[in-house]
Amino acid sequence: MKNVQLPEAYVRQMQALLEREEAERFLESYNDARVYGLRFNPLKCRQPIGDQAAALKQPFHLEPVPWCKTGYYYDEASRPGKHPYHTAGLYYIQEPSAMSAAELLDARPGETVLDFAAAPGGKTTQIAGSMNGEGLLIANEIHPARAKILSENVERLGIRNAVVTNAAPHELSRRFPAFFDRIMLDSPCSGEGMFRKDEDAVAEWSEAHVAYCAERSSEILEHAAVMLKPGGVLVYSTCTFNRAENEDTIEQFVANHPSFQVEQIERLWPQQVRGEGHFVARLRKTSEGEQPESADEPAKGRDKRRDKRAAGRPKPLTAEMALFHSFAEQALPGFELGPGEPLRFGDALYWLPHQTNGSFGAADLDGLKVARPGLHLGDIRKNRMEPAHALALAIQAEDATWVRSYPPDAAEIAAYLRGETLPAAGEESGWGLVAVDGLPLGWAKASGGQLKNHLPKGLRRFN
Repeated sequence: MKNVQLPEAYVRQMQALLEREEAERFLESYNDARVYGLRFNPLKCRQPIGDQAAALKQPFHLEPVPWCKTGYYYDEASRPGKHPYHTAGLYYIQEPSAMSAAELLDARPGETVLDFAAAPGGKTTQIAGSMNGEGLLIANEIHPARAKILSENVERLGIRNAVVTNAAPHELSRRFPAFFDRIMLDSPCSGEGMFRKDEDAVAEWSEAHVAYCAERSSEILEHAAVMLKPGGVLVYSTCTFNRAENEDTIEQFVANHPSFQVEQIERLWPQQVRGEGHFVARLRKTSEGEQPESADEPAKGRDKRRDKRAAGRPKPLTAEMALFHSFAEQALPGFELGPGEPLRFGDALYWLPHQTNGSFGAADLDGLKVARPGLHLGDIRKNRMEPAHALALAIQAEDATWVRSYPPDAAEIAAYLRGETLPAAGEESGWGLVAVDGLPLGWAKASGGQLKNHLPKGLRRFN
C-alpha cells in the first residue's frame, strides 16, 4: 500500500519514540512495497527444511527469513496460497516479522503449551511444528468466528496434539493454575504494524485505543502469570510500536510480579528489516509466586473433574473405537494414535491428546467452550466409520493401504481439488488417499472402477 495517510498523533508518537533520522526512515518505510512470507511445516516436510526450500526456490523465489529457521520470503506473484502444497499443509503463509515470537518461545516436544490468543493460527502452527506432535498444545481464541478459522488451520497443517478452546482468560486461569511449561501471548493490540497492509487499521487507530489495548494486555498477563509453572517461559508479543503496549506493559508487569524476570526483548523495525515489524519479550517465572484468587478453588475443581473421570465419566466409547480400529486395520495399517482418549460429539469421534506426563483429560474440558477437542477421527454412520478429512491431513502417506500420488501440475490433482471422481486402478479398494508428491490432500474411496472424491465441499476449487 503506497502513500499511507498516517494519523498526526501517531506520527508525533513515533517522532518522540525514535531519533530524528530513524523516525524519518521509519515513516518513509510505509511507502515501501510489502514483503511476503511462508513458513514450512516440519510435520509435513518429507526432507530437511533447507532441501524443501531449495526445491521450491524457482517457482516461489524463496529467500530465508533471518530470524526463523523455517521461514522464507516469497515473490507475491508466485501465489503459493493457490498451490496444492498449501492445501496439503506443507507451509503456512505468515508475515515474516510475526515469525519471531514463537521462535523465541522455543517450545519443545513433550511440553504442555498454551497459545493464549491464537487466531488465526500462525503462532499455534509454528509452536506445533517445534513440538513435533509430542506433548499437549492448547490454542485459545475468545472470538467464536476466529476460533473456527484457527481450527481450520490446525486441521490443514495436520496437528494431532492440539485442543482449540474458545474461552475468556479468567475461565482458563481458574481451570489451569501452574499448568503450562510455556505460554505464548500474542496480545490484542492497536495494530500499528498492520498499517502498510490494512487501511482499516489506520482508520481505527487512536491514542485512546492504544491506552485501552495496553490496559487489556495487562489484564491478560495477570491470567498468564497464574497458569505458568515455576521455571516456565512466557512470551509476550504485539504487532505494534508504541511503548505503552510494549516496554511499559512489561515493566509494569514485572514490577508487580517479582517471580518473573525478563530474559530478552526483541524489536523488529520495518525500516531495518524486511517485514512489518514486531515486539517480543521473553520472560521466565523463577518461583511459585503467582496464585489465583481463592487459590485452592481451581485445584478442587480439577480434583472433582478427575473424580468424575475415575468414576467412569465420560463413557469409554468402546463400540465407537472398535469401529475406528476396524476401519484403521483396513485403510491405515501403519497408523498409531498417540497418548489420549476418545470423545464423541454427536456423530463425530475425536481423539483428545494427553500430556506426555500429566493428568489432563476429558474431564478438564467440562463446562469449557471447545472448538476442536483434538484430532477428528471420523463420523459414525450406521455402525460404520467414515474417516474425517482432518485424519487424512494428520497422517503420513505410508500409513495408508493405498495412495494415489501425483505431481502438483497433474490434471488429476486439479480434478481432485474440484471434487471430481478419478479412475481407479485394479488393485485399489476401499478407503485410500489422494496426494500431491506424497503429501495427502484427502480421502477417496475405490469402488466400481472409480475413486469417489471425499474432499469436503467447502475446500473444493471451482476456478
